[in-house]
Amino acid sequence: MSNIRDIAVRTLTDEPTTLGDLAGDGPILLVNVASRCGLTPQYTELVELNKTYDGLTVIGFPSNQFGGQEPGSADEIAEFCAVNYGVDFPLLAKGDVNGAERHPLYTAITETADAEGAAGDVQWNFEKFLIAPDGTVAARFRPRTAPTAPEVTSAIEALL
Repeated sequence: MSNIRDIAVRTLTDEPTTLGDLAGDGPILLVNVASRCGLTPQYTELVELNKTYDGLTVIGFPSNQFGGQEPGSADEIAEFCAVNYGVDFPLLAKGDVNGAERHPLYTAITETADAEGAAGDVQWNFEKFLIAPDGTVAARFRPRTAPTAPEVTSAIEALL
């Protein structure tokens, strides 16, 4: 697997960048997000993590692939996240996390298995990938795992 931190991405404001440029040298928690999902309240815990752990960068990747739950434009997504959850971490341009149009970033990271040994497609909104400073995926957490669950926070702390 290549260094995930070097894969080209675009910000929600359509600026070209990489995860490494957005996060510096610390670990990254990459999460596919959606504004109209039952798991959307996880934004609160993602903001908390981003503030609690100096050196960690949470990055959101909006996707409309699951139940059409992220239908908005970039401006609508940014406004929703800021107004409703105080999101101050980077958001990437909306894209696909599964299928033929899957973003190359997700092609790379979905090769990593979760704690039960299952790799492959993202299951739903708010699946989390913890990316180590060396650009490898350190851990994968399925959507219903809360961002502040002990298994997530201990994995983050191990990388700081």
